[in-house]
Amino acid sequence: MDGGGGAADGRPYLFRLTGPPEAEPQKRVGASCDRPDRKELRMPWWFKRRLFAAPLALALFALAACSNASANGGSVACGSSSGSTVINFAAYSTPREVYDAKIIPTFVKEWKDKTGQTVLFNESYAGSTTQAQNVVNGLGSDVVALSLAPDIQTIQDAGLITHDWTQAPDGGMVSASVAVFDVRPGNPKGIKDWSDLATAGTGVLTPDPAQSGGARWNLVALWGAALRGDVTGIAKGDEAAATTLMQAVTHNVISYDKSARDSIQNFESGNGDVAITYENEVKTAQAAGEPDTAVYPKGTVLIENPVAVVDKNAQAHCVEDVANAFVDYLHTKEAKGFYSTVGYLRPVDPAKAAAGDPANGFPAIHELFTVADLGGWDALDQKLFSDTGIATQAIAQG
Repeated sequence: MDGGGGAADGRPYLFRLTGPPEAEPQKRVGASCDRPDRKELRMPWWFKRRLFAAPLALALFALAACSNASANGGSVACGSSSGSTVINFAAYSTPREVYDAKIIPTFVKEWKDKTGQTVLFNESYAGSTTQAQNVVNGLGSDVVALSLAPDIQTIQDAGLITHDWTQAPDGGMVSASVAVFDVRPGNPKGIKDWSDLATAGTGVLTPDPAQSGGARWNLVALWGAALRGDVTGIAKGDEAAATTLMQAVTHNVISYDKSARDSIQNFESGNGDVAITYENEVKTAQAAGEPDTAVYPKGTVLIENPVAVVDKNAQAHCVEDVANAFVDYLHTKEAKGFYSTVGYLRPVDPAKAAAGDPANGFPAIHELFTVADLGGWDALDQKLFSDTGIATQAIAQG
């Protein structure tokens, strides 16, 4: 457990409690903290494959969550906003640097200046789909920042998010990226296109779609590029050829790690020839001194990252006001600047994301498509990630 340092490669540890140096989390009294009842869920296939207990994260989140209740003498009624409080924040694995270094400290200071209240953030970072399952299973997150909309929807389907989070600015999205290839220095395999990932003897890394939102983005990028005719040797609309490409690429995958961050760290350890990943993850690695090199395929997907307040948890922890204020802050110009300059993320507007910022290392993407261009997440989940989906079957066949 680390209160302010980082891992050996300069990146923060997986789980940390942040706040002003003088602030102390309030002590919790009592053995349990009330949680709202949840109805039985009909889980999608990636949740049925694994149940992620995450006992340590769940226990630590519960302690922090209940500290807010103990500050009110154990009462379920919410009291004054003075003093200090804790926000439980769960995010997908790759943007931890921007949240930890800039966004959270800036919000904490601005909230303190505005209200006089000290806010501590109890942070958890893991694969997006893992995080969604953890929240459903009892991780007391007040705010979630995940990789893709279906993971937010899973929490909403559990009855924990009660508002229409898509009515926020930009449909609830706060950042964006694109799927790229991370290759070895000098690109010795000459990888330029999705079809190159299907070449015999090419070791590919991509995360596990049962745990990682980034994994699903990667496979959607491959599928969409092929269907749109942006892959060498595949005609536009040729679903059979796109399926064959999916099978060939997944056959070359040597490891399905639990998150995008784990996948890149596996690659940096010397495994594989290429990793499919977020553009921002390659840039984050480069900023940490790693020799990662991004290759941009002709066609790739706009990765859209949503945030939402988990209403039932925020209400139970008496932090609804500050949780909503934090989400509002994530949509501000200041936060967007941090996403770009520290998180290496692109604007959520598709046209701006496609144009990039070449002067600052974000090349234009000429064939950038969105999930909406492919029929939306419901259609893609059924087509690719259901029990009989093309990606599911390809991965199972190995």
